[in-house]
Amino acid sequence: MELRRIDIVSDATGETAERVVRAALLQYPHAKVQVQMHSKVRTRELARPILEAAAREGALVVFTVVSPDLREFIHTQSYELKIESLDLIGSLIGKIGTYLDRQPINQPSPSLPLSEEYFRRIEAVEFTVKSDDGKEPRNLKRADILLVGVSRTSKTPLSTVLAQRGLKVANVPIVLGIPTPPELEEASQDRIVGLTIGLEPLVEIRQARLRQLGMPVDAAYGLRDQVKAELAYAQEIFSAHPRWPVIDVTGRAIEETAVTILELMSQQAAQISRPSLT
Repeated sequence: MELRRIDIVSDATGETAERVVRAALLQYPHAKVQVQMHSKVRTRELARPILEAAAREGALVVFTVVSPDLREFIHTQSYELKIESLDLIGSLIGKIGTYLDRQPINQPSPSLPLSEEYFRRIEAVEFTVKSDDGKEPRNLKRADILLVGVSRTSKTPLSTVLAQRGLKVANVPIVLGIPTPPELEEASQDRIVGLTIGLEPLVEIRQARLRQLGMPVDAAYGLRDQVKAELAYAQEIFSAHPRWPVIDVTGRAIEETAVTILELMSQQAAQISRPSLT
């Protein structure tokens, strides 16, 4: 299959556009595509050679540029050079401006002053790193979300993804035969989410991890009976806490599970805030 190329042109870092493009590419698992980033492109002089190269090589251009003048230049050049291009943010800025009845400031995000939201996210990430894998149990009461599950149920990567959204996340491992920390019982039960996974996939994941570490795959950590016992013990804990929603992460992408958790937390918050009819 022929290798195709997608050029991402951004007046900032291009991270948002790259995530959108790569998410869309997941729908084409057999395609061979090279994604090339062009960040901090803020003038016609910087944009022109990128567009000319895209025209020569038949690349698709996806751009996120807030300057109306530069956006118009890219649109015009795309037409003249017969480039397939997609303005990922221009129409959205216009639509939001119409909805809000406001004019956009048309300033690339790195040029904007650091916001309260930025510092909130930094604080959330720092909190989450300190509260990973059961460290700092005293933080459990302060967490926005608490994840509980046996080893290799994606607790740490999930915590990281949620923290990047500004949420303080703590995660607690379930270890066979060891009670969960008392601080978990003292924390708000509506913020706790249990994570589980299928037996066979977990055995495979753990054995792969053992191989990565240069350890024998028949170590207790990767034995089917041991894993089965751990999952059964976790289920006992979940059953004793019916208020905890439990998510099966088998075959799920981290981002998909994160969205599910956010939806659950939103539903929990709505139920708590809903006035009683009695």
